[in-house]
Amino acid sequence: VLSTHTGGFCGNTFRDLTEDMPKIKEHWVKEGIRFDAIYTGYLGSTKQIEYVEDIFNEVSGDNCLKLVDPAMADHGKLYVGFDAVFVEAMKKLCGKADYILPNITEACLLTDTEYKTEYDRDYIERLIGKLVDLGCKNIVFTGISYEPDKTGVVVYENGKYFYYEHEKLPKNCHGTGDIYASAFVGSLVRGKAPNDAAKIAADYAVECMKATAEEENHWYGAKFEPVLGKLIAALNE
Repeated sequence: VLSTHTGGFCGNTFRDLTEDMPKIKEHWVKEGIRFDAIYTGYLGSTKQIEYVEDIFNEVSGDNCLKLVDPAMADHGKLYVGFDAVFVEAMKKLCGKADYILPNITEACLLTDTEYKTEYDRDYIERLIGKLVDLGCKNIVFTGISYEPDKTGVVVYENGKYFYYEHEKLPKNCHGTGDIYASAFVGSLVRGKAPNDAAKIAADYAVECMKATAEEENHWYGAKFEPVLGKLIAALNE
């Protein structure tokens, strides 16, 4: 539990609740709770990854969807505090997932591939092939740009590729990856097909960024609340 995110703020405080994770899981087991879907985002240590694997094993319901966002890197670098041991543990967790949602940096680290800022479809498809070799069943590959003013998402499912392209906004926001992944998972468990879920999540993330850009001095996170109505409308279509 953090007081703020770690980018741009000073004097953050946090409390590590890692050792509460197995106790929470044990209580769920005792109560007979089983989940239709389990989604993981930022995990702070290899120990947390191990605990999540145990959660996957013990409280997954029938046909439970397991979704992993390997949130550990961006712009060609690991986040502060992570190392090669963490990457190896994340590879194992991704191999147990039904869907993973990496960016290019994370995909390169997971597959021991050279990171590139300029690439083509062949490069992306080779990365996806290597992720499948890890055991990943389906891949939702975010932040893929084949043109300078465009970006999008590639969905790989059952051997087929789907690419949804949308405008690339000039200003980045903290948290858009989390917003995208959460909207994708929510859409999927509401019964949307993966390609439709990827499109809904991408459109929603763009709307959040546009809402954020309207306030000139707002820099510390994407404004997802004002456009929740658009997400709800898309889910109800």
